[in-house]
Amino acid sequence: MVSPSVAVLLIWMAVPLAMTIYFSLIRYNLLYPGDNDFVGLENYYFFLTDEGFTAGMTNTLLLVCSVLLISVVVGVLIAVLVDTSFWGRGIVRVLLISPFFIMPTVSALVWKNLLLHPVSGVFAAVWRFFGAEPIDWFATYPMEAIILIVSWQWVPFAVLLLMTAMQSLDQEQKDAARLDGAGPVAIFWHITLPHLARPIAVVVMIETIFLLSIFAEIFTTTGGGPGYETTNLAYLIYSQALLQFDVGLASAGGLVAVLLANIAAFILIRMIGKNLTDKG
Repeated sequence: MVSPSVAVLLIWMAVPLAMTIYFSLIRYNLLYPGDNDFVGLENYYFFLTDEGFTAGMTNTLLLVCSVLLISVVVGVLIAVLVDTSFWGRGIVRVLLISPFFIMPTVSALVWKNLLLHPVSGVFAAVWRFFGAEPIDWFATYPMEAIILIVSWQWVPFAVLLLMTAMQSLDQEQKDAARLDGAGPVAIFWHITLPHLARPIAVVVMIETIFLLSIFAEIFTTTGGGPGYETTNLAYLIYSQALLQFDVGLASAGGLVAVLLANIAAFILIRMIGKNLTDKG
């Protein structure tokens, strides 16, 4: 019964993959349309030895690890804070998760032109209010600015999952701990945090897969620069395909990125998935 849909899905996946593999094995530059000789693994060699590859790998790892750390830490703190009853809690929860539903390009433009702009931005106004010199974030601290933008987008996702998980926390257990003299820190460390271990693992696994392909925020704000300072693998492949017109080299880079993403996903599933199964 499901064979037609499975066949369509396989074709949908197999055809682009086969074309990418084919393009990666030939000399395919849009500036020289007649020169399509077979070059074997030459494109892979040029991609892996390109000066941008090391920078792209480093920036990708830095971006993923930094956003994951911020998302988990800030997400846990916010989830614990909004778990208590207060007036307007429903509105606050909606506002907390709303950045996750904003398109990445729109979010990047808002941060670039309204918040981090060195002349007319909100941060610049705050700096001048306290007598300090405004910072040109995308020129002085470009990677930190990208991490800030992406974290602002993904913290609500962590908050949503962790906030939902907090609803299933046994309140009687916390009340019993208070009667035994446990303080807020002890309750958080020994009861709340272990209860959030599984949703934190889910947040790490899902966000890692998506953060490996961050592109719109970099394209909209820094264009991968200055130099290679904010170039990750996704933007490096884009620059080779659409800026240098080398489809063969970009196809090889795309397959390398897919391989690295699958390795990361395999490790996460083996480590985190096994952890979830054991706890289940």
